[in-house]
Amino acid sequence: MSERRVTSRDVAQRAGVSQSTVSYVLNHTPGQSISAATQARVLQAAEELGYTLSAAARALRSGSTGVVVGVLADAPLGPVVVQVLEAFGQVLESQGYSVVFQRRRGRSLDEMLRALAPVALAQFAAFAPDELGAARQRGIPVVGVSVDGTGGNVVRIPQERVGEIQAAHLLDRGHTRLGYAASAHPLAVVLMRGRLAGVRSLCAARGLPAPVVVDVPLYPDAATRAVRRLRDREEPVTAAVAYDDEVALALLAGAHGAGVRVPEDLAVVGVDDVPLARLALPPITTVRVHTGDTGTGLARHLLRLLQPELGLPEPDDEPSIDLVTRAST
Repeated sequence: MSERRVTSRDVAQRAGVSQSTVSYVLNHTPGQSISAATQARVLQAAEELGYTLSAAARALRSGSTGVVVGVLADAPLGPVVVQVLEAFGQVLESQGYSVVFQRRRGRSLDEMLRALAPVALAQFAAFAPDELGAARQRGIPVVGVSVDGTGGNVVRIPQERVGEIQAAHLLDRGHTRLGYAASAHPLAVVLMRGRLAGVRSLCAARGLPAPVVVDVPLYPDAATRAVRRLRDREEPVTAAVAYDDEVALALLAGAHGAGVRVPEDLAVVGVDDVPLARLALPPITTVRVHTGDTGTGLARHLLRLLQPELGLPEPDDEPSIDLVTRAST
């Protein structure tokens, strides 16, 4: 049996720092304020484990840095996104690549490529397809996560399907007047557009009214007002599709403040299956997108481009998506 390859996770554990810190130190990433003592600790751990020598040898053989850059959109990183990034990094690091994640922060792709000189790029909804010309001109392979189904070498997360699964669960339980609890965060619009379209299309297909859409801020008083807008109608909303589990939690708080029972008066279904959804009162029914599939599939797309000699099979273009039924519905 071959010996397991040392990864940056091993170095991070030995040095007592995060994987991001290891990547910043070993890849000499500019703009980081890492103390000399921490850098020394990382370099010592990498030397003891043989990680630096392995990475250096790979760079000499390939004539490149061996660094894969993942560019993140300027949006909040929830637990689901973090799981995708972890799965993506683990696969690539097992093949000897170093993975560095960077926020876009308004920078052009050309600027980022010149500064980081990667062998490949993974973009997580940070750039539109027409912005990727700078990478193509340099011959840098690009993969990405797509929420609208466009592009090649991407893992697609069909947001309309997510919304359809949420709505179908509620309609199959006999609800005929749905609400849509939208995120008040301005950066949620890309995902929310697809999810809401899925809910609307299923309601239309079943001859039911379009969902009542309300913003649900993550504050108890504001969430209570949102729940009252759903309920204080000629035809009260009896079930709400939430943008994600965080908004679903806000709905539970708002329902409590408005004296509305969940699920007797208002059923609630979220998205993401975050740990807090299981601990809520009542526990939240949710749609789970298998994030390991997303990160692993994206990394395999990239390895097929970087190392075609491996003959890797083409990965699935979509992750598994399923419903987790709990007491909120």
